[in-house]
Amino acid sequence: MLGPPIPTHPLDMATFLSRTAFRPTRRRLLATAPALGLAAAAPHAWAQGRKRVTRIIVPFAPGGGNDVFARQLAYSLNAMGQKDVIVENKPGAGGNLGTELVVRAPADSNTFLLGHTGTIAINPALYKNLSFNASTDLQPVAMFASSALLLVVPASSPIKSVAQLADALKAKNADLSYASSGAGTGGHLTAEMFLHALGARAVHVPYKGTAPSLADVAGGQVDFSFSVIPAAMALVKAGKLRALAVTSAKRLALLQDVPTVAEAGVPALAGFESTLTYGILAPKGVPQAEVAQFAADILKVASTPEFQSKLGIEGAEPLLGGAAEYARKVQEESRKWSEVVKFSGASV
Repeated sequence: MLGPPIPTHPLDMATFLSRTAFRPTRRRLLATAPALGLAAAAPHAWAQGRKRVTRIIVPFAPGGGNDVFARQLAYSLNAMGQKDVIVENKPGAGGNLGTELVVRAPADSNTFLLGHTGTIAINPALYKNLSFNASTDLQPVAMFASSALLLVVPASSPIKSVAQLADALKAKNADLSYASSGAGTGGHLTAEMFLHALGARAVHVPYKGTAPSLADVAGGQVDFSFSVIPAAMALVKAGKLRALAVTSAKRLALLQDVPTVAEAGVPALAGFESTLTYGILAPKGVPQAEVAQFAADILKVASTPEFQSKLGIEGAEPLLGGAAEYARKVQEESRKWSEVVKFSGASV
């Protein structure tokens, strides 16, 4: 549980009266008439003063990292008392359904998107028939987190380092295989970037989800995988997988004993990095003053130790930036991943 639900509405006047020992004598009615008049107006006054509801659309089903981040962000914003925020899940088409909903939302709808690198920077290159481009048809508000992937092999594998995996890939010439949670996912494209850097090949085995892909890696049916961290670490701790490296530029606080891919000592992998950026985006046309205020609220929440500890549980780390910084990040990632999609041949 990420915290209590948003508080419910106060009791209305009828309920209040039914719970009191009020006897409507003529004298009392005359004495209380002004108060009752004020009470009758109270619902209207409350409605007038109530904060406008802000919707954060998560373009995936409940339970994943995107959903967890959005709900913790909403809970923290509500706790600040500055906004009335709700989260709505709109899954479908690899995140494109919910993303398009926000792209098409009116500027005054108070609707925002929980975006990440996959939906914003990868999908426009991966999906050939999209009628929109999230990287240009939405305006960034603020970014707040970054997550890496974990390179794992079966615990029974003789491969104990990234350098050994690189040697095996070159020696066996596509006889090794790697698993992903699906074609075009971060794990798939990260593996392709890794192989491209090495000038090596391997057989891609796509699955419908992370759990079945890791189960086959743990069972030795597939040789390696780049996986989201929480799911992979559960199997590493259970002694079924071996962690070789994280794909971030520096070691993660959560996994200080696990080196980065770039630390492998393999020249071709120097500077290797694959991370997903998380942030909030708005429809075009939302006033800049509103964007700036929402960004300030998000960054205030995201800078707290409580929020950052929630990120750590999901294998993510803080990456804070306002609209300008997030816009630069989106364009940088769009260029990077469109190139990876191109040389990998991935398409949906």
